[in-house]
Amino acid sequence: MLLTRQSLLVTGAARGAGEAIAWGAASEGARITAVDQDEAGLKILAERASGTGLVLQPVVADVSTPEGNARAVAIAEAAFGPLDTFVANAAIIRFGDTLSTSEEIWDAIQNVNLRGVHLGVKAALPSLRRAGGGSIVLIASVLGLVGDPLLPAYGAAKGGLRAMCRSIAVAYGADKIRCNTVCPGDIETPMMQEQLSLAPDPESARAQMLAHYPLKRFASPVDVANAVIFLASDRASYVTGTDLIVDGGLLASCY
Repeated sequence: MLLTRQSLLVTGAARGAGEAIAWGAASEGARITAVDQDEAGLKILAERASGTGLVLQPVVADVSTPEGNARAVAIAEAAFGPLDTFVANAAIIRFGDTLSTSEEIWDAIQNVNLRGVHLGVKAALPSLRRAGGGSIVLIASVLGLVGDPLLPAYGAAKGGLRAMCRSIAVAYGADKIRCNTVCPGDIETPMMQEQLSLAPDPESARAQMLAHYPLKRFASPVDVANAVIFLASDRASYVTGTDLIVDGGLLASCY
């Protein structure tokens, strides 16, 4: 198994890609600290894991705060020792063009999607150092590379993660700490369903989105999890400061 006895912390782990990352990494032998504000979702995930023998510690915490991140890392260390991998996946999304995006919406998105990641990495770094090195994986997005007219705040945060990744990789490489992003396209998650539900004709909107993908499907949460597992593993030991784009060929197409 690729992650045998790794201590791996995943934020936003109660559903969607975060749940798939936690489950997939645990299946590869990692000991998981699953962090989310969704207590009910974490309970379901933990009960599912306990029935299979996978090792998973749920933690209810607000990762937009220093206290929430510090608490999550402390619980992870108490349960499994110093962190080997920190995965910053927690994110929120709000739709609206620049003119309709209020300061409150802008701040809410940045507080979770960008500031919260900074706080998480800041809390995780001392633990990764105690482990003798490790991996940081930031879940960014193709919207950190290209624009969506209805997601300026979300895109700004995801672009910020790409820049943050490079700074971290350069600053802590000597500590044997790697940092990379995973940049997915659209993922079949509840967040995506919420997005589609806003369209006048959700099925038509879905078909229009799908037409842009050369592989003719959206990413599954498992597709994202597989990328994270690779970056967390020794197979990526010389990969740092870069983006792993998981988009089904979306950015390769001129259509």
